[in-house]
Amino acid sequence: MNIYISNLSFDVNDSDLKELFEEYGTVSSAKVITDRYTGKSRGFGFVEMDDNTKAQKAINELNQAEYDGKVITVSVARPKTERSNRNSYSNQSKGGYPSDRRNRY
Repeated sequence: MNIYISNLSFDVNDSDLKELFEEYGTVSSAKVITDRYTGKSRGFGFVEMDDNTKAQKAINELNQAEYDGKVITVSVARPKTERSNRNSYSNQSKGGYPSDRRNRY
């Protein structure tokens, strides 16, 4: 099961997250998401656990718990959805200009 954790302290790293969830079962991966330019934490992450029963117990017990000075939110991760690129050429009108031209001139 893939678990989403938000409102993490910016000091929490991958190994901290893994250690927190290992209290409930085997963790196959733990990743704090970082900004691609600065490398700093974005305040959320994901944990993957193979045993769904143990993963659900971790979610139930850790959701709204205080961790590293912050109240974290823990839930089942939703599948990643594709995001549209609003500035892509595929979104431009036939004339080669962005279709949303208001407030551009």
